[in-house]
Amino acid sequence: MQHVLTKIATVSAAALTMTLVPLAGTSYAAGCTGAGCDNLGPVSQSCDGDAVTKQTATADGGLKAELRWSPACQAAWVRVTDSTGGQWWDKYGYIEKHNGYAGPLLRSLSVKFPNPGSDWSNMLGGSGYYYRVCIKDTGTNHVDCSGYW
Repeated sequence: MQHVLTKIATVSAAALTMTLVPLAGTSYAAGCTGAGCDNLGPVSQSCDGDAVTKQTATADGGLKAELRWSPACQAAWVRVTDSTGGQWWDKYGYIEKHNGYAGPLLRSLSVKFPNPGSDWSNMLGGSGYYYRVCIKDTGTNHVDCSGYW
């Protein structure tokens, strides 16, 4: 009887291990790629996991707009961060998608600065384009932009 219980325990432990081990290495596939990501959320489409910052724009000492790029999704978005806690009801971060370096603007998306914290826009996709991020003060029309990437 002891031998049967040992076999059952060993088989049960092996089955549990086989069930849990694949979960540790599983990565979730991106929900979109390229232009198919246009105006979709980076988190909801699992594009944020491999994202890297390619360019940054700053303003007012504590406002930052980052151009985030997901290689898996081939898409970009702007992530805005306010570390000052100011009342920024008139400040926005936005991303621009251009056809060529400083070429025609194809599309842009914006997001309001939080008070304080971080937020992000939806994505613009495609690897054959140039992107940049900007911070705009709608009260003064002052704009600070990153370089093109």
